Amino acid sequence: MSRESRPVGAVAAKGWFASHQWLLLRRLTQLSVLACFLVGPMFGVWIIRGDMAASRLLDTVPLTDPFILLQSMMAGQTPAANALTGGLIVAVFYLLVGGRAYCAWVCPVNMVTDLAAWLRRRFAIKEGGQYDTSGRYWLLAMMLLLALFFSMVVWELVNPVTMLSRGLLFGMGIGWVVIVAVFLFDLIVAKHGWCGHICPVGAFYSLLALVSPVRVRAAGRRNCTNCLECFAVCPEPQVIAPALRGEAAGRGVVILSPNCTNCGRCIDVCAERVFAFGTRFKNRQPLTVRD
Repeated sequence: MSRESRPVGAVAAKGWFASHQWLLLRRLTQLSVLACFLVGPMFGVWIIRGDMAASRLLDTVPLTDPFILLQSMMAGQTPAANALTGGLIVAVFYLLVGGRAYCAWVCPVNMVTDLAAWLRRRFAIKEGGQYDTSGRYWLLAMMLLLALFFSMVVWELVNPVTMLSRGLLFGMGIGWVVIVAVFLFDLIVAKHGWCGHICPVGAFYSLLALVSPVRVRAAGRRNCTNCLECFAVCPEPQVIAPALRGEAAGRGVVILSPNCTNCGRCIDVCAERVFAFGTRFKNRQPLTVRD
């Protein structure tokens, strides 16, 4: 197995659990969210009623996907008060915890694309096509314009997130075609292709991350040995370099890019403990040096 396929150095330095703690916590969170949706239809215990587009927590707190809500408003629909409240609750939550934390910690499609990424590393599959990461923002704008012109939420016709969440509740049907297509695209065509280049949902949540206080910090960047483990596992590796290697240019230690998913994998795989969760504040290089 290659160095890219698992954090060998981190395991030796920190132990297996400490080298996978954020990955394990993410998986537990994703599966727990799905379980909250499933235990109602399956066992009659209604923790969350609905799906990832719109739901109600404990039959009291409304939760609405703000991107879907925005599209419906662009389509000329007048949302109910509880839908607006639910959208505001979700938007504020992800604004606080890091926008695209939704992608890494909640979105069920992330488990599909992470599997494709792991198989790429495991079997050393070549990179494939190179695509501009700004494409997702163009698609985001396109979906909003289509909603405006056609008076319907067009994205929901092909949205793999709601297809997967609803499919687990009511049966996948044609949804399998979309999910398998996403998996094969990431496995064969482009590394981290769906989440990193196409998905407008991630693009929307990245806008919330522009001011999110919770960020990953490379406070120990002077300890970096240039092993590249963090770049190998990061779903958005382009976000790392400014904070990790920007000391000479006067850049701070915070990963400020809104495309960072706050997944914590760079923290897991770093044997030198360069990275840690923190805030976007006090963004400067500490004076500590390696022993």
